[in-house]
Amino acid sequence: MSVETTLEIPAFKLLNVGCGAPANSRLPKPFQHAQWQELRLDIDPATAPDIVSSITHMETVASQSIDAIWSSHNLEHLHSFEVPLALAEFKRVLKPTGFALISLPDMRAVARYIANDQLVQTLYESPAGPISALDIVFGHQASLKHGNHFMAHRTGFTARTLGDALVHADFAEVRVHEGARWDLWALATMPETAAQVFDELGEVML
Repeated sequence: MSVETTLEIPAFKLLNVGCGAPANSRLPKPFQHAQWQELRLDIDPATAPDIVSSITHMETVASQSIDAIWSSHNLEHLHSFEVPLALAEFKRVLKPTGFALISLPDMRAVARYIANDQLVQTLYESPAGPISALDIVFGHQASLKHGNHFMAHRTGFTARTLGDALVHADFAEVRVHEGARWDLWALATMPETAAQVFDELGEVML
């Protein structure tokens, strides 16, 4: 008689803030492994998130309940004075061993194209269509045209200002890198975050 055993995969909670429409392929590869349990949060009910909420007021997410936050291109949708509120919420919901991985537009990189009078030329193709410097600075124009006001951009960052914002939010350690596609990547850790996190996510932040 054989006895079947079930191996339990340890679950880590990933809060995907400003998640947009469901698409697991959008998650960075380290978060696509089975041990990560994604919890989707978005202000737009049309994206069918697990939690409908602004990232500045995530009351339904318990303090110190999240292992990692994935924030992809949503801090720029806030007014500048709201950014500290959102980062304070990130820090509140993270466990002492947690971390936040953040990606958003690099205004310094985009400014070079604007200075060369390339405001509306296509910089790259995205799932939403062609993206120009105008889209990066002010928000995706095609989405705004069709009434999706959530896509408007209200602030912007350089590597220095993003790093400053995260340091002022009192994260234990902050690393910011310029990406390859007019973007910035930041990793902000908590006091007990394992040092290996920087190695595991290093390739993602390129």
